[in-house]
Amino acid sequence: MDPIVPDRIQKELDRFSKQDVYIHLETTNGAYASHHDEKAINVGAYIRNARIQYSRGKIRGDGPYRVGLKMESGWVYAEGLTHGEVDPKGRLLLAGHNREGKLTVALQLSFEPFE
Repeated sequence: MDPIVPDRIQKELDRFSKQDVYIHLETTNGAYASHHDEKAINVGAYIRNARIQYSRGKIRGDGPYRVGLKMESGWVYAEGLTHGEVDPKGRLLLAGHNREGKLTVALQLSFEPFE
């Protein structure tokens, strides 16, 4: 994955808008958090292959970035994104990595379910 170029990601968000898409969204501070601080609480959220449709997608920030997807009944939101790509299957894959290079957030969009 390459560092995010906001204009490129915005074009991809526009490409997926107003259509049924599958989303993968996960956040985590990772199981490794407690290895560095025994009082740390591991946190995370995970959703995969939920089908959504959004009317507007926006990328904002100066890096790390945040992406919001405006749906009829609310928002999907991911913050801390640092890297992204469109893979050979045409899926938009966004990720956020901490200073150590470990994954902290992932937001992915596809016209087909994720395997």
